[in-house]
Amino acid sequence: MAQKKGKTGNPNGRPRGIPNRITSDLRQWVDMLIQSNISQFEADLKKIEPAQRLNVLEKLLQYCLPKQQSITVEQQIQAEYGAIEKLLTAAPETAIIEITERLIKLNQLNREGGNE
Repeated sequence: MAQKKGKTGNPNGRPRGIPNRITSDLRQWVDMLIQSNISQFEADLKKIEPAQRLNVLEKLLQYCLPKQQSITVEQQIQAEYGAIEKLLTAAPETAIIEITERLIKLNQLNREGGNE
């Protein structure tokens, strides 16, 4: 029988959203390589054509910066509701102010999205 999506047979496995060790190590290595050879990279980049330079920089940035994703208003609202649920579970008494602020923000998002 197949397992549910997002579930594995190992309850102590890697948490969702955390990159595996090899990916993390590779990103750290590339970052260290760039940091320790920055003057050489700058000199090399100055020697190549501008189009090539931009191509190299674009490829290197994917190892240093997270990819940006656009989300819909509905997805943002669902994410906010999820955060509210976590706050209520973790510390219900201390979360009241933050929940109120988030609800105000959700109400504004709803109005902006035409969901009144």
